[in-house]
Amino acid sequence: MYTLLKQQGRARRGMLETVHGTIQTPVFMNVATAGAIKGGLSSHDLTEVKCQVELCNTYHLHLRPGNDVVRKMGGLHKFIGWEGPILTDSGGFQVFSLAKLRKIEEIGVTFASHIDGRKVFMGPEESMQIQADLGATIAMAFDECIENPAEYDYTERSIARTTRWLMRCKDEVARLNAMPDAINPKQMLFGINQGSTYEDLRIRHMKEIAELDLDGYAIGGLAVGESAEEMYRIIDIVEPHMPEEKARYLMGVGTPLNIIEAVRRGVDMFDCVMPSRNARHGTLYTWEGVRVLGNAKYMTDSEPIDATCGCSTCQKYSRAYLRHLLVAKELLAYRLLVVHNMWFYNTLMKRIRDELDAGTFDAFCTKYLPILGERI
Repeated sequence: MYTLLKQQGRARRGMLETVHGTIQTPVFMNVATAGAIKGGLSSHDLTEVKCQVELCNTYHLHLRPGNDVVRKMGGLHKFIGWEGPILTDSGGFQVFSLAKLRKIEEIGVTFASHIDGRKVFMGPEESMQIQADLGATIAMAFDECIENPAEYDYTERSIARTTRWLMRCKDEVARLNAMPDAINPKQMLFGINQGSTYEDLRIRHMKEIAELDLDGYAIGGLAVGESAEEMYRIIDIVEPHMPEEKARYLMGVGTPLNIIEAVRRGVDMFDCVMPSRNARHGTLYTWEGVRVLGNAKYMTDSEPIDATCGCSTCQKYSRAYLRHLLVAKELLAYRLLVVHNMWFYNTLMKRIRDELDAGTFDAFCTKYLPILGERI
């Protein structure tokens, strides 16, 4: 259950109560696609970097090791050693972005695995079954992630099918939760708004799925190459039609600036591979801006990545040593740098929540929006 605690403008401070603990929002969910953060971080490490929610992926876990394996191991929480909330992406985005030779039908999608090319079928019921086997705290509905730009007529047909799929997802989650051997009989379900960049279709679809009274609602199909201004425009269009008493999730977003701007527009939940992916290439987020560690000027720099940062990397290691590890392609570099970026993102969200609690979020935005996206 989502509780709205207070607002500053459209920005929302709330909490989402789940069977695996209460999530304080706004929140950034740390992406552990196959059950681990790329860069060598374990679930124990996520506790250290103040992660609230792990996000794992239905498509990837279904293909390897297999949801049947995870179920036999007692569910995803036991399998990866994480006690907090887990949200599982439905696999829809990966089916439409990674899979080859896919065939979309009313019943679902047949596609070739990106790993070995074998034929796989996934529809609403299959996605919900996989996520039930995983025992996720929050299951995402199976949808079609429409490319941008897309033809209007195709987008209209697609969102109608996604709504029909969502209704099947809701029925299947209810059935699976009632099973006596359910891993998580209190699994929540979030629906996903689609509609490409068409205002009328986005609004129509949001209104339709809002009527289904789900546990939360996501805005999908963004952060796929469109400009930040276009993304903000879509959020502005959709947000007034999202139920106030439900959690709101912007999928696949994004930079610190994207997150702050989306919080200003009423979004509660975020995820993105950016902090871990960029860290592995030496791009680091700090309260002074973006630091590119590969630059030669850091070769003999004895300072930490960010002197104000409380992460274990900044407490122990210099920019010079971390740059050396990065240039030498030592695996330790990826781990230490990902720890820093994850700490920064989770601290950013804690800072946003604190500013909202104090009623000073506008001043925070004024100070940091011009800084956080700039290269140092």
